[in-house]
Amino acid sequence: MRLALERRDALGARHDAALAGLFERGEKPTPLPAPLERDDTAVGGALASAWDARQLTGRRGEVTTFHAAGGAERVVLVGLGPIERYTAEVARRAAAEGVRALKGRAARSIGYRLPTFVAEGVPAEAAMRALADGAALGAYEFVAYRPSVDAGVESATIHLGPELAREETTLRAAFEEESAIVDAVVYAREIANLPADTATPERLAEEARQLGKEFGFRVTVLDETALARDGMGGLLAVGGGSAHPPRLVVLDYPGRGRGTRTIALVGKGITFDSGGISLKAAEHLEEMKFDKSGAVAVLGIVRAAARLKVAPRVVGLLACAENLPGGRAYRPGDLVRPYGGPAIEVTNTDAEGRVVMADALGYAVRNVHADAIVDLATLTGGQVVALGDDTAALVATDDALAEGLLAASRATGEPLWRMPLTDYHRALVKSEIGAVRNSSGIRVAVLSQAAAFLETFVGRTPWAHLDIAGPAYTTLTTRKYMPAYQNYGATAFGVRLVTRFLLDAGRPTRAGR
Repeated sequence: MRLALERRDALGARHDAALAGLFERGEKPTPLPAPLERDDTAVGGALASAWDARQLTGRRGEVTTFHAAGGAERVVLVGLGPIERYTAEVARRAAAEGVRALKGRAARSIGYRLPTFVAEGVPAEAAMRALADGAALGAYEFVAYRPSVDAGVESATIHLGPELAREETTLRAAFEEESAIVDAVVYAREIANLPADTATPERLAEEARQLGKEFGFRVTVLDETALARDGMGGLLAVGGGSAHPPRLVVLDYPGRGRGTRTIALVGKGITFDSGGISLKAAEHLEEMKFDKSGAVAVLGIVRAAARLKVAPRVVGLLACAENLPGGRAYRPGDLVRPYGGPAIEVTNTDAEGRVVMADALGYAVRNVHADAIVDLATLTGGQVVALGDDTAALVATDDALAEGLLAASRATGEPLWRMPLTDYHRALVKSEIGAVRNSSGIRVAVLSQAAAFLETFVGRTPWAHLDIAGPAYTTLTTRKYMPAYQNYGATAFGVRLVTRFLLDAGRPTRAGR
């Protein structure tokens, strides 16, 4: 979708539809809200009549269309719910609901009346960012393989109107920033949705190379020969059963100026996960193409960081492999030696993500010398059991790093919940043969067990782990419970959140953003 920002009001701007926000009305009779008087004039008083007849409620999820008198243009009112419970996330969802309601209804171009989405606690900049997110992500669909596609909204313009014209300079700068972030989300969704026969480890490496050329940063790809030379036992073990050999991909955006902090981003890139010799059941196996979502999110984050020229140096590490059974596949009982780290006892080849990430985490510590490490991984079913499909788990060894990510979560509406990491969890993954075992077989605190395993390989470096197993993608079943800006398939969860963290350097953002 094409996004734009304009000073003039949306009404009369020759869009197929002008969208305005409507707060929920109370029980007592009240006049039509003043910001909607212009909309009412455009539709010949029909809006006021519907308001007086209580045909409009403003409840969340309500989308009502009025046709302009004598013209094709429409005024669309999107319910925002009670004003006292209004947040930027409500605006984000409402923007997407409007777009989705207009799909297949000959609405190629739409305009949002930004002033109608502004309220106490949600200033103009926060509302504008939310509308940009909701419009572009709500319109997104993965259509690369479809023979035909229903026409949807192709362009969305956020209109300041006379009420906000004086803030144009500030809002335009924020708009350009948010547009770049949303573009990175769409980019990541496109790659994450690719099937495993296309999105191989080498394909992810090629995507990284293309980003390096486009944005002028260095990309290093370690193929199977280099992995063997450097002792990357985790990637070689997990990828051993596949005809598509593993890769460690390093994207190095240098940051602005000397003396900047270095933040390493590690992404789990299992391009397909059969479970290996510890074979998964057939049910839902097609969803395992999304096991690369952490690595693809890192691609999107580094893309956004380079385009926006964030201050920190950002080094993305993609641990890419395909986990299949075969004559060269690793086995339960094997002892794997990851890069620069202690030996791993393999008890379950379906706990493979943490094994490949051990190599990447070790590389971040020894070669990147990162000041902080953040990893993103579709790591455990325990995350989904504990927190569901919309909220990612955060485990961190550093409180300042954790709070920075939580602040970014609040700003972007990508929810995190911090989970514990204690000596109890560390004891569960201790091995009698090596240093750690990749699965204890004990079905308690599975999420924190996996985090305790990863912690083994970060040493003293401040580290945060994001388990995104649930929110990384939606299924036909879970889609109905998710916000309208999360379409079927990959969500690219974490791209907006971590990019905001990099932009804000972990400082809490302004209220409502």
